[in-house]
Amino acid sequence: MYVTVWPGNVYPLGATWDGKGTNFALFSENATGVELCLFDADGDEIRLPLTEKNNFVWHAYLPGVGPGQRYGFRVHGPWAPEVGHRFNPNKLLIDPYAKAIDDEINDTSAIFGYCLDAPEQDLAFSDLDSAQIMPKCIVIDESFDWGDDKLLSRPWHETIIYETHVKGFTKLHPEIPEELRGTYAGLAHPAAIQYLQQLGITAVELMPVHQFLSRPGFLVDKGLKNYWGYDSINYFTPHSGYSASGTLGQQVTEFKQMVKDLHHAGIEVILDVVYNHTGEGNHLGPTLSLRGIDNSVYYRLVKDDPRYYMDFTGCGNSLNVSHAQVLKLIMDSLRYWVTEMHVDGFRFDLASALARELYEVDNLAAFFDIIHQDPVLADVKLIAEPWDLGEGGYQVGNFPLRWSEWNGRYRDTVRDFWRGEDDSLGQFAYCFTGSPDLYQTNGRNPHASINFITAHDGFTLNDLVSYNQKHNEANKEDNRDGESHNRSWNCGVEGETDDLEVIKLRSRQQRNFLATLMLSQGIPMLLGGDEIGCTQKGNNNVYCHDNELSWRDWDLQKSNAELLDFTRELINFRHQHPVFRRRKWFQGRPIHGFGISDIGWFNADGTEMTEKQWLVSYAKVMQIFLNGEGIVTPGPRGERIIDESFLLFFNAHYEMIEFTLPNVFKDREWEMVINTDEPRFIKPGKFIIGEQTLPVTERSIVVLRRLM
Repeated sequence: MYVTVWPGNVYPLGATWDGKGTNFALFSENATGVELCLFDADGDEIRLPLTEKNNFVWHAYLPGVGPGQRYGFRVHGPWAPEVGHRFNPNKLLIDPYAKAIDDEINDTSAIFGYCLDAPEQDLAFSDLDSAQIMPKCIVIDESFDWGDDKLLSRPWHETIIYETHVKGFTKLHPEIPEELRGTYAGLAHPAAIQYLQQLGITAVELMPVHQFLSRPGFLVDKGLKNYWGYDSINYFTPHSGYSASGTLGQQVTEFKQMVKDLHHAGIEVILDVVYNHTGEGNHLGPTLSLRGIDNSVYYRLVKDDPRYYMDFTGCGNSLNVSHAQVLKLIMDSLRYWVTEMHVDGFRFDLASALARELYEVDNLAAFFDIIHQDPVLADVKLIAEPWDLGEGGYQVGNFPLRWSEWNGRYRDTVRDFWRGEDDSLGQFAYCFTGSPDLYQTNGRNPHASINFITAHDGFTLNDLVSYNQKHNEANKEDNRDGESHNRSWNCGVEGETDDLEVIKLRSRQQRNFLATLMLSQGIPMLLGGDEIGCTQKGNNNVYCHDNELSWRDWDLQKSNAELLDFTRELINFRHQHPVFRRRKWFQGRPIHGFGISDIGWFNADGTEMTEKQWLVSYAKVMQIFLNGEGIVTPGPRGERIIDESFLLFFNAHYEMIEFTLPNVFKDREWEMVINTDEPRFIKPGKFIIGEQTLPVTERSIVVLRRLM
């Protein structure tokens, strides 16, 4: 293989084809030398020393080299783990800016920078060459016919998020061709898109699609896999394992087509991104990319002992976001996925780790300042998982303007309320109104709260009402992994049962959770599969199961058709009524007050809630009035928005309660529109008038609509 080498340019980083040749550029501040390694179809390698270096960027231009070319880097420098340097040119390294990667990583000792059997462990230098078993980076042609596609920019208050997994959603879908199941093309198949549309979803939040790995030695030895994908090894490449069309750049085109097709159906694409750590793990992990390129630049090292890594994530390492090049890497990645891949937003895994400039969490860290002023990211949705595993990492409510947050307090409070915990009524009311106690004081609006009952991490909705304890034995960690305090309630029997009364209660509890979610102010996020009662058999941490335990069981569409229909009607009901998705906060006091025009709080007997009654620990019953004529924010063209008005009866008590209409509403006729004691939406026709009382079944919700 003969290759001509020209000096090239420092920018852009990565491999960039211009139609005539390819520019290669790699940042390494502490390297003493860099080799660009090209591979032909037979795996033969040619090494090209990069002699041009400017601003710590090593670069070259190769005329005649174009799309499909397989490549990697070898980086020379000191092997001195005790001071933070782990250079080893025997290890082929993945380009941090690669746009496509052609394979998975094979499990072998050659990918480790040190000798696995040495008594010195990671201090012992390995001379094993990893090139033959490492995946290769691919030069790609970035052109794609987007037509008139652009970001959908759907207003936040109109958004319904559906968290799902590319493979898990499609792997068992009977209407998707078998060769497309588990892929980007499968998610873009008309059957998948039609399902999402009929459900009323406006945005899919995809679990990680950045190239990731199953960490060698940890999972592979147990016969398990990294199914969730929270071990990214590159921040620009769509995971090749989800491609139906090929891995030599075809995965990029396939991903783009998926986004285009979802956009055409009116569905936004939000990516779950993991910029807090990489799949290289701790000091005993493999050398795959950043560790071998410049370990002390890219990772947070222990100040007094830089052989080891600061770990705020529980995954072995944390990215060094305080370094300008690491910030640049993250920002370049975000911009790439918006400009080149047309994604509509991001959910940042363990986002508090990104705010740690030194040690403490700082919500004015450089990372957030840079995002705030970036014009490319000005109109995308930004969602934080507002915690990490470090001290002070739980930061719900503390993220800056423009950020929405997974509201963990909402999840916990709503779970506690419906399982009958004391001292939950007042906090439940805050959560129902969008959590103004968390988000109003710093200038944010209700959409700052991403409300959820369940997510990928934890029980499914079916399991939340079926298990008191986690059952993670299949993870082969002696049931030690996963959250132990789930705030779940099995309704009397642990796991599967034939008891019809327990089954009936569990079904009602699922409807209670779904109704609460869709009727609350803020942005609802539904865990994919909850609408058809998917189960993980009590496993609340299925990160390592790429099998039927995690994949969507589409047969449940038939057996749980009533739950699916209820969820569809509930989402449609929210879409129809702006009173449940206000853009601004209620104007009265956050919870209660006298003479409130847009919201009112009442006891079951119709009297207004008093200050003292909010403090009653055993209180589990209330009425909420939502005034459809009290919406002060205008519509998109400045028009006044008027909706119907509703009374919502919440009974989390273990006995039936007789509700009475408040006196101020007895001169109107009311129609029941929702009753979670029923498996389906109520058909119009059941009216409530005057002094008539309404029995509300234990642990259920009733919604009345005021007739004009």
